[in-house]
Amino acid sequence: MVYFDSAASTKPRTEILDSFLKSNQECFANPSSAHALGREADRRLDAARKKILDAFRLPAQYQVAFLSGATEANNLAIKGVAFSYQNRGKKLLFSAVEHPSVLEPIRYLAEHFGFIPVPLAVDSLGRVSLDTLREAMDKDVILVSIMGANNETGAVNDLASLGAIVHEYPKAFFHSDLTQAIGKMDIPFSSLDLFSYSAHKIHGVKQSGALVYKSSMRLVPCLHGGGQERGLRSGTGSVALDESLALATSLAMSSAHQATAHVRALWQRLRDGLQEEPVLLNSTEEGSPYILNFSLRNHKASVIMEALSQKGFYVSTMSACSERTDQASATLLAMGLPKELAGNAIRVSFSEDNTLEEVDAFLSHLHQILKEVHPR
Repeated sequence: MVYFDSAASTKPRTEILDSFLKSNQECFANPSSAHALGREADRRLDAARKKILDAFRLPAQYQVAFLSGATEANNLAIKGVAFSYQNRGKKLLFSAVEHPSVLEPIRYLAEHFGFIPVPLAVDSLGRVSLDTLREAMDKDVILVSIMGANNETGAVNDLASLGAIVHEYPKAFFHSDLTQAIGKMDIPFSSLDLFSYSAHKIHGVKQSGALVYKSSMRLVPCLHGGGQERGLRSGTGSVALDESLALATSLAMSSAHQATAHVRALWQRLRDGLQEEPVLLNSTEEGSPYILNFSLRNHKASVIMEALSQKGFYVSTMSACSERTDQASATLLAMGLPKELAGNAIRVSFSEDNTLEEVDAFLSHLHQILKEVHPR
C-alpha cells in the first residue's frame, strides 16, 4: 500500500495513540467536577493548552479552545467574531478558494443575518494578492479569513503581509485556517488574531482540533450549556483528546524543518516524473511541498484514480469534503483553469513517512495505466 492522501488524513503516530490511551486510563474524570480527580483533569487541560502555545512560541496573550477539529474551529472563529462585533460592521472577507468549513458559515451568516460576504479573487497560482486585499478593505470589514496553504493545490499565502494590511483597520480581525500549514511551513503566528487546525492532519487523533485566539477577543459561542472552554464550547472536555493534540502539535512543530526538507525531495521527484506525462501541473514550487495537484489532459481522473487504487496507490481528485460531489474543483476554476481541466484533477499529498521509492513506483504505475486506459 502506498498512501498519498495525507491532506485528507494522516496515519496517527504510535506515541500519540499511546498518549491517548494512557490519558483515558489515568484521567477519566470530568474536568468540571469539583473533587480532586476533576481538578487534576482540569489542570492537565491547562497544561495541554500551554504546551500548544509553547510549540507555536506564542505568549500568554493567546488562548487555546479545544474543539472537535478545524471545521468547528472555523465555525467558531467566523460566527463568533461576526455575532460579537457586528456593531462595528458586517463585511466578511475571505479567499475564493477557502475550505467549505469557512465558505459555508459565511454563506449562512449572509443568508440569515444580513452579513456581507466579499470573496477575494486569487491569482493563477491560487494566492490572494496584497493589492486584491487592499482594494477590498474598508471600515465596515470586521473579519478577513485567508487560509495558510490550500488543501487542493498547496498554494501558500503571504500571511504576514496580508495581516499587516488587515491590521491597518483597527476594527478588523485576521483569521487563517492553518489545517494544511501546521508543521509544514513557516507561519507568522503573531500576524494572526486567531487560527484553526485539526489533529488528524498532523498524525493525531480524529475529532480533535483547536482554535487559537487572542485572549482579548470576545467570541460568541456556537454551543451553549455548561460553559466549558471559557464559555466558548460547552460540553465535557476530553483530557485524552486534548493531551494527544498537544503532543501532536509539539511533535509536528519540532520536526517541521527536517520533515519538510524530506517531503520537498518527494515533491520534486514526482514533479519531474510527471513532465513526461500528458498532464497540466496545478501546483508550483512556491507552494507547500506536501501537495501536488495535476490535471489529466486525455483521461478521466476518476477512472485513473480507481485504477491506481486497484494497484494499491491511494490519491484524491480534490478535497475529501468535496470529492463525492462529481463537480469541477472550485479552487481550480478560481485559478482560471477551464472546466474540463478543473474537473479532471488528481491530488497527491505526502507525509514525511513517504519515500522516494514510493514516488518512483507511483510514476511507473501511472505511466502504465495511462497507456492501457482508453482516452476519454
